Amino acid sequence: MTALPPASRTRRAALPVALCVGLVAVLSGCGDDPDEGTNGVGKLEAAAIESKARSTAGAAKAVRLSGTLVSKGGTYKLNMRLKQSGAAGSVVTKNSTFELLRVGDALYLKADKGFWSHGEGGEAPSQSDTEAADKLDDKYVKVPQDDPSYKQLRGFTDMGPLLKGLISLHGEVVKGDRDKIGDKRTIRVLGGQRGEGGAMDVSLDGEPYPLQFARGGGAGVVVLSEWNKDFPLAPPSQDQTVDYGKQLPRA
Repeated sequence: MTALPPASRTRRAALPVALCVGLVAVLSGCGDDPDEGTNGVGKLEAAAIESKARSTAGAAKAVRLSGTLVSKGGTYKLNMRLKQSGAAGSVVTKNSTFELLRVGDALYLKADKGFWSHGEGGEAPSQSDTEAADKLDDKYVKVPQDDPSYKQLRGFTDMGPLLKGLISLHGEVVKGDRDKIGDKRTIRVLGGQRGEGGAMDVSLDGEPYPLQFARGGGAGVVVLSEWNKDFPLAPPSQDQTVDYGKQLPRA
């Protein structure tokens, strides 16, 4: 039998060891870092992730908010573009669909004639109501600031208060799973172990904006996108604006 030189014996002994080490690394994923190439918020504790997401959202200049909100007053489907100086978009309720436009403090509502032809107390609309509705169909109506509807409708257009009220977790904040929304990697934080106090998906790519929020108790899910993407706002032209002349009907 021919004896191998010491160097050959060393190489042969090292080969199975290297194979075993490589196999363990593949099976265990020891070499993978889930936070590699991210903004690093995935390494933080759950409460710190929530705080970071809320402060980042609070400093943003614009956002698109779409989804469903459920409250005692009903269910609202929103598709709004918001910024500090105003907003534009649509709201769908059980009985109505209308558009909202706010430029500064001036708030405009546009709806079809079905919205404007509500009768008082559920009664059939009068002839005058029907005639007025024909004139208001698909026109912008400026909502008077002393109208009770003004505050409620403006609430859908105020970026700061709307986001502050929406993206709040309740209960002990815990970390959830990593996932993707669109092309963005995310980390979820939950209010309570099962998300009974809400669930927020926070971007791990770029700025740590909240990208989706599920409200607790099945009270709706909203998607937050187009962060800091500006959009034009201008009052409607005079030929597209009509004076309603009295208190707006309740949507």
